[in-house]
Amino acid sequence: MWKGSIAFGLVNIPIELYSAVREHRPHFRMLHKKDESPVSYERVCQTEGKPVGWEELVKGYEYEKGQFVVITKDDFKTAALEKTKTIDILDFVDPNDIDERYFETPYYLQPGKGADRAYALLREAIRESGKVGIAKIILRDSQHLAAVEVIDEAIVLTMMRFADELADISDLKLPKANDIRPPELKMALQLINNLAGKWDPAKYADEYRDNLMKIIQSKVEGSRPKLKERDTPHSADVVDLMSRLRASLESKGTKSDSAAARGKKKTGARKRAGKAA
Repeated sequence: MWKGSIAFGLVNIPIELYSAVREHRPHFRMLHKKDESPVSYERVCQTEGKPVGWEELVKGYEYEKGQFVVITKDDFKTAALEKTKTIDILDFVDPNDIDERYFETPYYLQPGKGADRAYALLREAIRESGKVGIAKIILRDSQHLAAVEVIDEAIVLTMMRFADELADISDLKLPKANDIRPPELKMALQLINNLAGKWDPAKYADEYRDNLMKIIQSKVEGSRPKLKERDTPHSADVVDLMSRLRASLESKGTKSDSAAARGKKKTGARKRAGKAA
């Protein structure tokens, strides 16, 4: 989706940019209920109440409620930065110092023609350093902050937010830790430890999407869908924390005991690594 180079210091390596994520959720069109025909949308002027053609449209910035200033193509050209087609690494930083809220969309970087050796050298240098590169890139006429890191055998570029894009956490009304009692904290920690396990992204599925796709497929085939049963909804009511923690721990304890009993009956059973206790 983009070709350019990754640069740091006097080093310049040709690369190609590929999306690292894919959209799985279904997309829908609005239809006329009467005949199931797709519905189109018109651009209507709010003052005149009449449709407006593309050639009559301009872009405006609302600086106050109902007050706009028109921004022309020349204005955008004036503001635009030079399209260098280069990922410029500005700094290498400790990944533990980066707030997770800054990260957005990941992309894979693949070496361009004749750049395999230089790509591999940069990849291994970044891996050995344990650092993350912080870079700037011009993509679709806009400047982006980005992180450059190594995941397996790929150099991954992750778009980041600039500092002023994060909402100020001080605007929220958040409780202090003064009223937390040691027994409550101990019990909460025990529950966390009971749920602890190894990160395995494959075990988490979008069950809503799966059910929706089954319904769609059944409608196409004229059959009845077999859906995953719904989990019991959690109450939104405020409850006694200690009572809820005890109930959760007892539930986990019962499941663990049952699993242990089943395990004793099996000989030569494999270890179930990565599952929560």
